[in-house]
Amino acid sequence: MPQVSNIDALARFGHALSDSTRTRVLLSLNREPSYPAQLADQIGVSRQILSNHLACLRGCGLVAAVPEGRRMRYELADPRIGHALDDLMGLVLAVDPNCVSEAGT
Repeated sequence: MPQVSNIDALARFGHALSDSTRTRVLLSLNREPSYPAQLADQIGVSRQILSNHLACLRGCGLVAAVPEGRRMRYELADPRIGHALDDLMGLVLAVDPNCVSEAGT
């Protein structure tokens, strides 16, 4: 039986992916690091909403804030997170290639 900490870690990852805004943030950061204002504009949410989601993702240990002068740049906390997202997307598309809408690509 897996240790509780392993279960908790997977549950945090699942929680992060359970919200479409957080999923879009993760997928965007998987492409390249970004700044909050750019992410908010790209995803189409307010900066306050994005801030709340970034706080959640940081709390889950999935994203990291890197100070750059007076600004913060966000990136995936570990490159393996990006690989996991790519693998998960590949698996989902292999199981049901019709599950992705135009808005979800």
